[in-house]
Amino acid sequence: MTELTSRPLRHILSLSGGKDSTALAIYMRDKVPEMEYIFCDTGEELPETYEYLDRLEAYLGKPIVRLNPDRPFSHYLELYRGVLPDSRTRWCTRMLKIKPFEKYVGDAQAISYIAIRSDETHRKGYISTKPNLHAVYPFIEGGLIKRDVFKLLEDSGLGIPEYYEWRSRSGCYFCFYQQRREWVGLLERHPDLYEKAKTFEKFDEATGRRFTWSVKESLSELADPDRVEQIKTSQLRSKEQGSAALLDLLDEQEDDASCMVCHL
Repeated sequence: MTELTSRPLRHILSLSGGKDSTALAIYMRDKVPEMEYIFCDTGEELPETYEYLDRLEAYLGKPIVRLNPDRPFSHYLELYRGVLPDSRTRWCTRMLKIKPFEKYVGDAQAISYIAIRSDETHRKGYISTKPNLHAVYPFIEGGLIKRDVFKLLEDSGLGIPEYYEWRSRSGCYFCFYQQRREWVGLLERHPDLYEKAKTFEKFDEATGRRFTWSVKESLSELADPDRVEQIKTSQLRSKEQGSAALLDLLDEQEDDASCMVCHL
C-alpha cells in the first residue's frame, strides 16, 4: 500500500460564517467526531462574522482552524493591475479562499462536506476540484431544506449572524455580490470598512477605465446623501409593493453562480 492510500481519511467542513455551513457543522457535530472545521480568513471579513465563529467554536467544543492566504488582498489587487474581482473572474475566491483550503488539505484523501440544501440542488457554485477531495452533501442526503437550517440554528442557541439584519450573505465586507442597499448597510454600520473598500477603487486616467465594486457607480457616488436616500426609498417602495426579495433578506433567491466557499 502506498503512503498516499495508507493515510487516514480526513473529514473537512469549510465554514463561511453563513447560516448554511454553520447549520451543517451543528448537524454533523455528533455524527463525525473527527471532523476538521476550518475557516478561510481573508482578513477582510465583517466583525460579526468573527464573533459568530467564536460562538460556533464554543458550541462545537473544538477549534475552528483559521486559514490565511499567503498574501493580503491588496497584494493580489496590485498583481491583477487594479482590476477588482467580479462574478466572471472571482480571483478573490480563488486566491484568498480556495488556494489556502487546498494547501491545508494537501494530497490527503479527504471528504469535503458541502452545505447545499435539498431545496437548492440546482446550485453548482465555485468550489475546489482537487481529485483527492470527495464532496458529500449531507443536507441533500437527509432531505433538509431552508426551514430545517433555521431550526438547527435556533435549537443550538446560536441563531443567525447579526449581519443578516442588513445583508443577504456571508463573505468579505466588500463582496461584489452585494446589492446597493447592502452597501448602504455597510456604510451605516461599518463606515470605517466602507471607507477602506473605497480605497480599492481606481480610475485609470490613461485608459478612462473605472474599477469600482458596483458596476454603474463608485462607492463615493453611492455614499452621497441624496443617493443613499434614493436607495432607501426604492427599498421601502419595493416592500410596500410586496417584493419577497426585499421583505426579508434571508428569503432572497440564492445566486446559482455565487462562490459557495464564501457564501454557504
